[in-house]
Amino acid sequence: MWFLGKTMISVYITAKIPKEGIELLKKKGFQVEVNNSDKNLSARELKEIFSKFDAVLTLMTDKIDEETLAAASGRLKIIANYATGFDNIDVLAAKRRGVVVTNTPVSGQAVAEHAFSLILACAKRIVEADRFVRTGKFTRWDPMAFLSGQVAGQTIGIIGLGRIGASVGRIAYDGFGMKILYHDIDRFQDFELLTDAKLVSLFELLSVADVITLSVPLTFSTRHLIGKRELELMKNSAILINVSRGVVVDEAALIWALSTKKIAAAGLDVFENEPNIPHELLTLSNVVFTPHIASATFETRISMAKIAAQNIIDVFEGKTPFGIIKVS
Repeated sequence: MWFLGKTMISVYITAKIPKEGIELLKKKGFQVEVNNSDKNLSARELKEIFSKFDAVLTLMTDKIDEETLAAASGRLKIIANYATGFDNIDVLAAKRRGVVVTNTPVSGQAVAEHAFSLILACAKRIVEADRFVRTGKFTRWDPMAFLSGQVAGQTIGIIGLGRIGASVGRIAYDGFGMKILYHDIDRFQDFELLTDAKLVSLFELLSVADVITLSVPLTFSTRHLIGKRELELMKNSAILINVSRGVVVDEAALIWALSTKKIAAAGLDVFENEPNIPHELLTLSNVVFTPHIASATFETRISMAKIAAQNIIDVFEGKTPFGIIKVS
């Protein structure tokens, strides 16, 4: 059994996660409590939890701000975020209180696969064709129906070449022989050697690419990174894919671009005011939606649960967690 002073170490998990992570904590003797409801916790509930527990395993939908952290007792040692991103947590406020923040950076391949499923769904008009069949409109084979361009050989522009962006690039290069442009604050020479990729300005990428994927973290500089000015640079035949954070794209500008056919299509797994999506966007036929599930593979979700749990264990064992978020 693990104790903090004379009290057993307590961990609160704000939503149901794969059992592998919970079992890992229990095997260490930690006292674990889980929110088994299907509702997000309110700000008041989060404050109460933060005041009572030694560790809290959070979701990206849990907003952990200065006010929530102020409710924490001196017992709280770690916030283990069950996500790659951590923009839902005021990391600086946590640091001031001596609370470690961690994430689970393991979803690159899963998100890349999902990004490509959106690319193909948009390029091949899969959702439109599915609806056409389901509504009884398929009455004969039509050689001119649902024509689309080939994805193979086109140019993909990857904005944000982290773990996800690099995985997207490898699929594009190895699977479809696509030409690769990327935009990032850093240069990745190994990736360039493996995929013949080229680091370019955002202006050039937007102007040239046939498919544009977003895999950047949400920061002050990436908020509304894609707005009307950026959309105007894109080809009329371009496809925009967002598997990063919804706020990276100005949704009002995107509605304009899609409704006026300034760009051909968009594949969206994330939304600006999630889970609320503008009615105007929902009515457009040239958008494919998924409900923020890009990393939802069995393998990734289990791995995330194990890493989040291990991050908690490491803190209480005096080790540096794998997913620790470092702030200056």
